[in-house]
Amino acid sequence: MKKILLLIAALFFAASLQAKGDLHLFSVDNKDEKITPYMIEEALNKNGLHVELNSNMIGPFKKQFKETKYKIFTLMTFWSKKYTRELVNKYPKAGAFTPMGMGIYQARNEDTLHFSVLTAEAQGKILGIQDPLLKKIEAQVLAVIKKNFPKAKHTLSEDSLKTSHNLVTTYEMEVDEDEDIDDVQDEFIMNLEAGFKPFGFVVPEYMDLNEVLTEDGKVESPYDFYLTYSICKLPVIYTVSKTRPEASAFAPCTTIIYKKKNENKVVVGFPAVYNWLSSAKVENKDAKKELLKAQKDFESILKDITE
Repeated sequence: MKKILLLIAALFFAASLQAKGDLHLFSVDNKDEKITPYMIEEALNKNGLHVELNSNMIGPFKKQFKETKYKIFTLMTFWSKKYTRELVNKYPKAGAFTPMGMGIYQARNEDTLHFSVLTAEAQGKILGIQDPLLKKIEAQVLAVIKKNFPKAKHTLSEDSLKTSHNLVTTYEMEVDEDEDIDDVQDEFIMNLEAGFKPFGFVVPEYMDLNEVLTEDGKVESPYDFYLTYSICKLPVIYTVSKTRPEASAFAPCTTIIYKKKNENKVVVGFPAVYNWLSSAKVENKDAKKELLKAQKDFESILKDITE
């Protein structure tokens, strides 16, 4: 009997080592509240990364929903100065994580601050690519956290839920060869932005990714234009945060808009909400409802402007 129990324990231990979730989770003592999102932003910026957005959600939560259980809830986005250009030049869809996100949160009744960020494997799974560059970017991020917060506890999230849905939703619009590229971009963006407000989407950050890819005009880019929009829908973030705050690593969602040179089409897309449901194991009924509604609404916007 003892041998059987030992065998079971060994198998369980081996399985636990192999089990890997999609999110890096860090927790660090912050009883005195001296660690702030601005400290994290500064640490990222000083170590080869560039923060695009540092958005404190406490005010918007209280304004729209009158209350929140958090004293810190911040959405942060950033990209790698060293590796992002090479990655997006190779894989157009990689812009869906340019910038990538980090959720930073601490409930009112706890002394621990938490960080949540996607693993390289999860990003590769979502984008449908396998490239060492993803691991290099991940290594940069983890090194910054461990260097600046050496006492932080590092774990991985629970195993992700299975999903049969496409993890990046994309649409395409054909472009005539004789159309002016600047006019194509301006009209597409105008129509896209006009579709946000009626559905309650907001844009806290916008990025001309082609400026990064061309190094401000110094080198060639494979794209005529490449833009990314950070998109938020407050009821989604607020509702999901009640049970799965670690899903904030997906928020705000990065929407990509690009046209490759020598291709007569504009591509627009975003990481689908099925990633939230799968990677963060969002199973709460209200949270799922908000996520699926957001997916449907955003798809309707993209269908309308690409048809």
